[in-house]
Amino acid sequence: MLGDLLASLRDDDERPAILTAGRTGRTVVRARRGELSRLAAGYAAALHARGLAPGDTVGVAVRPGPRSLAVVLAAYRLGLRVAVLDPTAGPDVLLARLGVAAPRLVLADAAAQAVAGWAAPLARRAQLALPDLTALAPAATIGPRLPGSAPALAPATGPAPVYDGDGDAVVIFTSGTTSSPRAVVHTRASLAAGMRAVTELVRPVPGAAVLGGTFFVLVPSLAAGAPVALPARRPRLLARQAARLGPQATYLTPPQLRAALAAGTRFTGRVYSGSAPVSAGLLAAVRRAGAREAWGVYALTEVFPAAAVESAGKAAFDGVGDLVGELLPGVRARVDADGQLLLAGPNTADRYLGEPPMTWVATGDVGRLEGRRVVLGGRCKDMILRGAENIYPGLYEPALHVPGVELAVLVGVPADDGDERVVALVQPEPGVAETTVRAALRGPLARMGAARPDDVLLTGVPLAGRSRKPDRAAAARLAAAHLTAGGHR
Repeated sequence: MLGDLLASLRDDDERPAILTAGRTGRTVVRARRGELSRLAAGYAAALHARGLAPGDTVGVAVRPGPRSLAVVLAAYRLGLRVAVLDPTAGPDVLLARLGVAAPRLVLADAAAQAVAGWAAPLARRAQLALPDLTALAPAATIGPRLPGSAPALAPATGPAPVYDGDGDAVVIFTSGTTSSPRAVVHTRASLAAGMRAVTELVRPVPGAAVLGGTFFVLVPSLAAGAPVALPARRPRLLARQAARLGPQATYLTPPQLRAALAAGTRFTGRVYSGSAPVSAGLLAAVRRAGAREAWGVYALTEVFPAAAVESAGKAAFDGVGDLVGELLPGVRARVDADGQLLLAGPNTADRYLGEPPMTWVATGDVGRLEGRRVVLGGRCKDMILRGAENIYPGLYEPALHVPGVELAVLVGVPADDGDERVVALVQPEPGVAETTVRAALRGPLARMGAARPDDVLLTGVPLAGRSRKPDRAAAARLAAAHLTAGGHR
């Protein structure tokens, strides 16, 4: 797919490629296809001139936009491996990751470098922190420089070979510690297979805009000839952007969707959401807000995407657990002896960095298969042990998403006797009265049997990470504080 996109770009093509929203929500063209073509070719020539060859690693810390995409395209053309650097991970973690990835060159925009330098005090307030990017590898600046930035990697002219074999394409760090960072390695083949799956799911058509900012949205859409609009960060601006743009397809995370709905966003075409649990109620709200279709996408960094379900199918499911959808073509699944869902297929990552290749990916999710449908029962590590009962939160949380509830999680809180108390943290929708929510929860709570929570706390559910998933550790701490203070249903 990356190769298809590179082949489709022409220097003289003035069609819009990447769009953003202006201050009033009007559409601004950030880059045209011809500009993207010239940038990708120029960065490829510049990297080749610096002696980088197939198999070499480049670290990339560049904000989403035309230049970051052009850098990735240039690296792909040369057969380089891209290690994604996240400035929210903290300097110690990033130094450890740089040490494992061993890049020959680090590419960063001036903003990322400022976070590591003169702007560090301001950046810390925004929970951004980078180490000295030159600590373990030479660095170069992508885009305009600021005082103190590394030398610029200016797009160059000249020959740049086109690598057409397989090999590592990208390294994405997901977890681990400073002593043992863990990273997912996708090959060129697995990356291409994942993007083909996205194309078949989203079905972008040329000329009509797609709204979404992830790499897996950008590349398939642009390869199909559709311009991509990067979503505005402020919900009210996003609402105006969507109204002016009328996108054929939209991809937003569940927190982005909830904020957009609260701001009165009207949707068009097909809407997709993933990276965190997607409830039937959220998909139904998206449909009520104008979307022709609303899809929940089940995906992991190791397998993107794996399964998908449209709102009608999600709403019709009345079994126990969370229906995340039908396995996408080519994806295989099985359940191991411990009840954990395993996945395999052409879009599966090759390995974790420093480990042998893997055939099956252990998802960490409790799951079951109904034909090719996947039903999840929560994270294996999130299991709560109360008395002699093993309680998997994901089996019961979907039932708590009744009308008036925006988000709900079950957590375990250690009790004095060594057991655990089960607490439900329920986040009402804005403006919904507590009495209304509690009345709506009576039926679902009564049907939870041995998993019925000891306490129900109506409060905001803590979120964490770039995808703003529920932070279960923080939720458990909040529940513990509530119990200590003498709270009750």
